[in-house]
Amino acid sequence: MTKMTLGSYPHMLGFEQLERLLERTAKSSEGYPPFNIEQTSHDSYRITLAVAGFAENDLSITVEDRQLVIRGRQRDEGEERIFLHRGIASRQFQRSFVLADGVEVGEAVMENGLLHVDLTLQRPETVVQTIQIRKG
Repeated sequence: MTKMTLGSYPHMLGFEQLERLLERTAKSSEGYPPFNIEQTSHDSYRITLAVAGFAENDLSITVEDRQLVIRGRQRDEGEERIFLHRGIASRQFQRSFVLADGVEVGEAVMENGLLHVDLTLQRPETVVQTIQIRKG
């Protein structure tokens, strides 16, 4: 059985990177922390992560190779503390979101244990280009 790729279609030129992005996205299916993605207007989105127990300085947000990467690492401050029951683990995480061309990361706001990251889509102007035909 032959695997069909985007390169197999002769009218889809230059879409090989899209296929790599889909494969990279499929590999990142960790379920923690839970998140929402909502469309806030025609050209803007908001990603909200449930990060209860994390402080602002426990979190980092970066854009790496067209991916929005959100990392969280809690510091275990009370090593001398004695727990009779420990149901709240200090757990680190990394969440990645692949960004399309033209998506810009705006501000990030922490509110009531939720981290909101705003995104906007910068739509390029439609360009019509006429190609001159030379005699060969």
